[in-house]
Amino acid sequence: MTEKTLMLIKPDGVQRAKVGEIIQRIENKGYQIINMKMVTPTRALLDLHYAEHVDKPYYPALVDYMTSGPVVVMIGEGTNIVAGWRTLMGETNPTKAAPGTIRGDLGREWPQEAMMNVVHGSDSIVSAQREISLWFN
Repeated sequence: MTEKTLMLIKPDGVQRAKVGEIIQRIENKGYQIINMKMVTPTRALLDLHYAEHVDKPYYPALVDYMTSGPVVVMIGEGTNIVAGWRTLMGETNPTKAAPGTIRGDLGREWPQEAMMNVVHGSDSIVSAQREISLWFN
């Protein structure tokens, strides 16, 4: 089934010049990028995007990380892209992600509380719709 999902290349991916490599991996899987922009997220946007994390002890570090530089924001489209993109990204924690995944190959250890894991993808079709509406309002 053709689906849409939100794809983010986080500040560490942008700062380390991994954008082209990540987009190439997306396109090599046969997915299309149907909209793309680069923004530095605001605290207000992140509070909505990460609503379930706002009260967590690591949230201030996550906000600092996500506002530390620009983020590449994309809408991807393709057959079963929500699950496929999550597989391509790899485990949330880059130190546990398998080789061949974006996080396994491009992720790294980090000195602060926020997990610097290069990319984000919606975890369901419902989340994708909500996240796309937040980032592309």
